[in-house]
Parts: sequence; structure tokens; C-alpha cells
Amino acid sequence: MAPAVKVYGWAMSPFVARALLCLEEAGVDYELVPMSREAGDHRQPDFLARNPFGQVPVLEDGDLTIFESRAVARHVLRNHKPELLGSGSPESAAMVDVWLEVEAHQHQTPAGTIVMQCILTPFLGCKRDQAAIDENAAKLTKLFDVYEARLSASRYLAGDSLSLADLSHFPLMRYFMDTEYASLVEERPHVKAWWEELKVRPAAKRVTEFMPPNFGFGKTAEK
Repeated sequence: MAPAVKVYGWAMSPFVARALLCLEEAGVDYELVPMSREAGDHRQPDFLARNPFGQVPVLEDGDLTIFESRAVARHVLRNHKPELLGSGSPESAAMVDVWLEVEAHQHQTPAGTIVMQCILTPFLGCKRDQAAIDENAAKLTKLFDVYEARLSASRYLAGDSLSLADLSHFPLMRYFMDTEYASLVEERPHVKAWWEELKVRPAAKRVTEFMPPNFGFGKTAEK
């Protein structure tokens, strides 16, 4: 019998990987429906009927179809592992929400810019924009100082229990740590310990199998 849950997308995408990570953490049986970005599968009518914005991932759970990776993550955990959303108390849930917002609005853009410029841009034969890298590395320096202070007081970002706020960082960080700017993590002991713990979780290790170094681009991409 086919799994009731289907995920559409290419698993090397950090956004698709966010959905897969939550499914793995929750122990949900799912089917990853393969798609090709290069072939433009996300622009085909059947996919646009699932997500009119033409972005991955899309999750089908029975009759429900949803998109946006953090919405997918929340849906999966709300139904299968609500403790990762801080379900124990309103205060716990609020802290998960706070740090998930930090990830979305303070971490994703600078980390994503560095990954794009250090890995994807050289692969495409273009010169990386060092000014953009420097600007976003400065932002991450300040952000990781905040994380270091937070993680010196609690084991995880939202408190002493793992949550979606931590897990949501993993997919993009997996690629970020392939760049020379990984030192921004490694030189902060509490942030480094947090990352080291995240990456060896069984669910993270399974998802990493879909996420080759350099997006699978090999040594041509500068780190």
C-alpha cells in the first residue's frame, strides 16, 4: 500500500529537506515524488495545480495539499510529534515560535546568500560577489553571537528540549558548513556543539543522504 503522505520536490533543496527532516523525525511513512528542476517540472500544469507559485516542496496528506516548507513542517509535527512545537505549554510553544521566526527572518537570507555565492555561483561559471558575502557574513557574525549567548543558557534555541526551531536550521546549515564561513560556527563553542548534535541525529543523517556536498557540483565550487 502506497504511503498516504507524498512530498513533491528535489531532495537536495534545503526547503524540501526541511519537510523530509520533520517527516523522518516524526517517523511518518512517506513517498518522495521525484521532480526535475532542470526539466521545469515545477512549471507544469499538474504541479501548478498543487502550488500556484511553482515552488517546492508540496505535501499531500490524504485529501490535504499544502506548500511552504515551514507550514509543511508544522503540519507534520502538529499531527505526529507535537512536542517539537512546544506543545507542553503556551510558554514553550511561544519560544519555539520566536526562534523559528529568527531562523526565517535573521538566518535564512544571510546563510543562503553565502551558500549561493560560495557554491552555486562558481559552479555556474560566474564570479562570486565578495561584497555580498562580506555583508552577509557580518550579519551572521552578529547573529551567531546571539546564538552563542542563548545556547550558553539552554541546550537548544527554544529551551532545553529539541524543537522545530532547531531542526529548521539544519538543511541550509548543511550546505553552509561546506563553505569557508563554517568557521563562524566552529569558533563559537556552544553553537558548534549545537550544530554537531543536530547533524548526527538519525533523521538528519538520513536526509543528508539526499543532500550531496556542494549540491553535488563537485570540487568546482569554491567553498
